[in-house]
Amino acid sequence: MKSIVTGGAGFLGSHLCDLLLEKGHEIICIDNLVTGNAKNIDHINSERFTYLKHDITKPIYFGDKIDYIFHLASPASPVDYLELPIQTLKVGALGTYNMLGLAKEHGARLLIASTSEVYGDPLVNPQPESYWGNVNPIGPRGVYDEAKRYAEAITMAYHRYHGIDTRIVRIFNTYGPRMRVHDGRVVPNFINQALKGEDITVYGDGSQTRSFCYVSDLVDGIYRLMMSDFTEPVNIGNPAEMSVLKFAEEVLEIIESDSKIVFEDLPVDDPKVRRPDISRARDVLGWEPKVSLKEGLEGTVAYFKEKLIK
Repeated sequence: MKSIVTGGAGFLGSHLCDLLLEKGHEIICIDNLVTGNAKNIDHINSERFTYLKHDITKPIYFGDKIDYIFHLASPASPVDYLELPIQTLKVGALGTYNMLGLAKEHGARLLIASTSEVYGDPLVNPQPESYWGNVNPIGPRGVYDEAKRYAEAITMAYHRYHGIDTRIVRIFNTYGPRMRVHDGRVVPNFINQALKGEDITVYGDGSQTRSFCYVSDLVDGIYRLMMSDFTEPVNIGNPAEMSVLKFAEEVLEIIESDSKIVFEDLPVDDPKVRRPDISRARDVLGWEPKVSLKEGLEGTVAYFKEKLIK
């Protein structure tokens, strides 16, 4: 089995590469390192693993047969896609187009990593795959939301028109080792601030909700979806919902930090609720998360402690 992983040097992509190697795949990891990091794959020492530095918004060709394409490449943090709005749109559009063309050429099965952000600031909670979302297409977050919504649309067009074998995973908040220290998302922000004894910054009044899925559970769900025969979108995430304020308190307790919680204005179009309905993942894939928040946070905190020491 030969698999391509785009964004393979990123947080999620590198963990997926680890899992695929365990499953016996030969891997071509593609990443231009705009938000990925070669250190995330430095530990991989296998003849079945090849890294290519390449921007997938430009075409790429392979002579050998490709069986699976896991298309994860994209800026995924608000810090990134607000700084890289055009690149985010291009990888969602041109990058997905190029990977679909590659899948068509090789008769490969392609999975695209979509996101809970396709639901925008949802008016339905929890969010099932049947919900069409509440997205502001011209807001600052729209570059990411609409890039992923377009990626889903072109994927389904290729599936219906060309008969390409496709999968769509909608990824909800995921955390774990190899997240970037300055990623800008809530988990690394809170952990770093608590470890340094700085004030923990909560936006708004902290009543907005999130759910947190540990990375090993997430990549297991991705793999199960790819190996299934299901072609509609599937939510993969942890349905245990909590307020951002409560999450900040959990981080403080685990780290035993004296940091204070301070409040700042809520960013534009920041979703007020975020919780996956995972009924489809349970029914179709037999998947649900296994790692508790406490267990996952302890492993993540240990990783960030090591990074801060270095």
